[in-house]
Amino acid sequence: MVLQKSGHKRSLLQKVELLSPAGNLEKLKIALGYGADAVYGGTSTFSLRIRSGKEFDMESYAEGIEYAHSLGKKVYCTINSFPFNSQLKLYENHIAKMAELRPDALIVSSPGVVKMAARIAPDIPIHLSTQANVMNALDAEVYYDMGVTRIIAAREISLKDCEAIKSVLPDLEIEVFVHGSMCFAYSGRCLVSALQMGRVPNRGSCANDCRFPYEVYAHNPETGTTFRLDEESEVGTYIMNAKDMNLASHIDEIIASGVIDSLKIEGRTKSPYYAGVVTKAYRHAIDDYYAGDFHAERYQAELNTTQNRGFTDAYLVSRPFEKHDTQSHDFTIQNGTHQVAALVSEDGLSWRCKDKTCIGDTVEIVLPVGASVELVDNEYGMIEERDGGYWLTFRRIVSKEGKEFECIHSGDLNDILLPTRLPSYAILRRGIAEALDKKGLTEDSTPMKMTPRPSCD
Repeated sequence: MVLQKSGHKRSLLQKVELLSPAGNLEKLKIALGYGADAVYGGTSTFSLRIRSGKEFDMESYAEGIEYAHSLGKKVYCTINSFPFNSQLKLYENHIAKMAELRPDALIVSSPGVVKMAARIAPDIPIHLSTQANVMNALDAEVYYDMGVTRIIAAREISLKDCEAIKSVLPDLEIEVFVHGSMCFAYSGRCLVSALQMGRVPNRGSCANDCRFPYEVYAHNPETGTTFRLDEESEVGTYIMNAKDMNLASHIDEIIASGVIDSLKIEGRTKSPYYAGVVTKAYRHAIDDYYAGDFHAERYQAELNTTQNRGFTDAYLVSRPFEKHDTQSHDFTIQNGTHQVAALVSEDGLSWRCKDKTCIGDTVEIVLPVGASVELVDNEYGMIEERDGGYWLTFRRIVSKEGKEFECIHSGDLNDILLPTRLPSYAILRRGIAEALDKKGLTEDSTPMKMTPRPSCD
């Protein structure tokens, strides 16, 4: 194939795709309800999310694909780890099984698996995982010639490089990450976890060693003297902890380039709240751009409600050597501006507690895209509209089985009745100050030192 410039630009009538994580069936449905055009995920077999993948078995994954297709939306199947020789036959069997479920694409990383997928499932498009680290037109051409229809570009790529790839390969779709965890290395190409924990990032079991605090020492080999260098006593330093990517303020610039086909949100192992709120924020950003009403502060306000490691706009619009704000050296993760109080059931009749909630509490109702709420005032509670949103005040906390509570705590599995039916998977939340006060904490208690989440996808 001879590379020839084309001047390709995305049609203004063809909207960019919003692609969200689906760590399990519930989060798949939430992501779609909150505005995703497509979701990605898979079973644990040969996926780079071994832990999240265990939440999908073949039956629930098949149900998820069928559900998405019933809405006219897509599911991309992750088979994106790197195989050992002993696993090649297992890969073949797994690809054949997944192909029977009719996903809309297979996401793979290895050139050998690309060829294998093209042979076993020739009618299913192949998307090249970010783990392949494609950053230029020459590498993109190799995979395109092998049958890849879309590259999920390395997080380290620039928008200008995406434009260069598209100019010579106009029919090759380009997908870029716009939000979520960043990897300290080139996406997934890290040995720290394997060296320290025996868990290999490129086979789905990264221990996220980069997220932990480290103690720094200076050693003199001539004298055998070792000095510990302290920045904060008994804490260490988060010398490799990358901030979270957040490109919401640049969505207009990215779409206007005309070369990006899909905007991807990282986070299959993250919470249902994250799946819903982050998806909805980017849905609004995309739709507002096409409506000529783009305002970055709207989307940032919502994204700031989620837990995060601090935000950076990463490398898509700035070269790595130009950035000095991509690492979070003081903490692993911090609270957002809000805390989830409860998640509404799929049938909309009840809720389950995610944070201590008592009679008399008032919480904000976060709705899926396009959903509405009935304003009511009855023995169970009052729903009112104010400040452009909907709020629920609890008058009684009663389970479906008739058990009454004065307060109910996080982790309680009782399904609590609502005063009226709400949209499936609506979210109930409160401000972080109120949430911490209920725990006897203050905002000075954060940032937190928490077990990290995975960062490559």
